[in-house]
Amino acid sequence: MTISIITATFNSAATLRDTFESVLRQDYPDYEYIVVDGGSKDGTVDIIGQYQPRFGSKLKWISEPDNGIYDAMNKGIGMATGDVVGILNSDDFYTRRDILLQVAEAMRDNNVDAVYGDIHYVDDSDLTKCVRYYSSKRFGRRLMRCGFMPAHPSFYCRRSIYERHGAFDTAYKVAADFECLLRFIFIHRISTRYLPLDFVTMRTGGASTSGWSSHRRILRDHQAAFKKNGVYSNVLFESLRYGYKICELIGHKLHLTKTNN
Repeated sequence: MTISIITATFNSAATLRDTFESVLRQDYPDYEYIVVDGGSKDGTVDIIGQYQPRFGSKLKWISEPDNGIYDAMNKGIGMATGDVVGILNSDDFYTRRDILLQVAEAMRDNNVDAVYGDIHYVDDSDLTKCVRYYSSKRFGRRLMRCGFMPAHPSFYCRRSIYERHGAFDTAYKVAADFECLLRFIFIHRISTRYLPLDFVTMRTGGASTSGWSSHRRILRDHQAAFKKNGVYSNVLFESLRYGYKICELIGHKLHLTKTNN
C-alpha cells in the first residue's frame, strides 16, 4: 500500500528541513512524497534540490505560481498515485517515526475510508515543549454542526475518496479543509477510524492559529460551508466549540503545572 504525502511550500526555507527529515525518518518505506511549491524566492527550491538525492524516486516536486495553499494541495492530490493521501504542512513535522506504518496497518481494513488522530502545537523557540494538545478522540460526525473536525494534519484517506467527492474548494481561504471534511464525513458519510497517536508537531502562527481575526474568517468560512452543503448550523452552535477550546487549554495548563511540580 503506497501512501502519498503532500507538502505545499511557499518561502518555507526556515522550517522545511525539519519537515523533510521527519519524512525520511519514517519506518514505513512504501510512500511517495509530493512537494508543490508556489514559486518561492527564499531558498526553498534549493533545499528541495538538496534533498532530492536522499528521497530518490520517492520525491516528485514542482515550483510554479498558485492561488494559495489549497490550490497547491489540489495540485498535489492530482499528482498523487498512492492508495492513501495525507497532508504534511511545510512548517510541521511528524511527531513519531511510525506514523505512516500505523496508517498503513489501519487502512488495510477495506471497510475504513480514512483515519485521523491527534496533533500538538509548539513555539519556534522550543520545539520540544507542547503549548497546546489537540485530540480528535471525542470527535463525532454530529459535532461538525458546531464546527468541530478531526485534526486535519492527521487525516489520511483513500485517494478514491478525493476522486469520488472532490478535493479542496479554493473559494474558502482559511477553512477549505473543514468544508472538505464536512463533505466527506457529514454529507457522504465515509467510514473513519480514530488512531490514538500524536501524528504531527505544529508550529503556532499558521493560518488557523494566528489570532482573533483569523477565527472570524474561519467562522465565516464555516457558515458558508454549512450553507453550501445544506447542513443546518448557526453562530450559536459554533460558539460551543470555542467554549470547549478554552476548557481544553485550561486543562492542558493545569496538567503542565502538575507535571512541573
